[in-house]
Amino acid sequence: MADLEALGKKLTTEGPHKIEGTSRRVRGLLGGNYVFDTTAARYVWEHPYYPYFYIPKTAFKKGALERVDPSAKKPYWLGKLGAGGKSTDRVLAFDHAGPLEDLVRIEVSALDGWFVEDEKLLGPHPKDPYKRVECIPSSREIRIEFDGTVLAKSSQNIFLFETMLRPRYYLATTSVDWEFLTESETTSYCPYKGMANYYHVKVNEKEIKDAVWYYRYPTAESALVAGRLCFYNEKVDVFVDGMKEEK
Repeated sequence: MADLEALGKKLTTEGPHKIEGTSRRVRGLLGGNYVFDTTAARYVWEHPYYPYFYIPKTAFKKGALERVDPSAKKPYWLGKLGAGGKSTDRVLAFDHAGPLEDLVRIEVSALDGWFVEDEKLLGPHPKDPYKRVECIPSSREIRIEFDGTVLAKSSQNIFLFETMLRPRYYLATTSVDWEFLTESETTSYCPYKGMANYYHVKVNEKEIKDAVWYYRYPTAESALVAGRLCFYNEKVDVFVDGMKEEK
């Protein structure tokens, strides 16, 4: 629990990077029960990159939330959340802590599901209300190389632009040389795009694990990239209309 202790201390001494309210209905599912249901959640940016939902103490189902160490004299405390025979101790709650007063942080993966209105939350954090994803078809040529070998070349691509991040290029499966790709068992979740699967790349006995990803069933906002392959810009050489990108 040391990481939660450190986070509690940091947030009560330095404060969060940013905090604001939301009128979205936010619910948490654990053990077949909604342990909280609120339209008074707060977006809390613990750092500049993306927010978490913090939940008011008053939103929790009676008896679901308890304090682990009632004797601790701090403006924050570690808690336990339980329902339906399941429980988690990945809980950090605040008492008199400035803008975080009477709010509770639950690690996203500790619950069976989070729902924003009636949409299930994907990934390790909620969508940032100031961030957007834009998928745009492009005929600019994308060429992917690794160790001097061309892995893919395409002029029928989808460019994905995501606020504050570098562009990603999604190529048709027919533009890739499959000789150099092997399937990975890795999966990941993105709040904006959905569940990703991966491939490894191997050229001349050199291998890059999880160098390529794709979305079989992306979210509606990223539907144009469905089934397309995206090479990790930072791990391979990417040329856009013949110009090499910086890694």
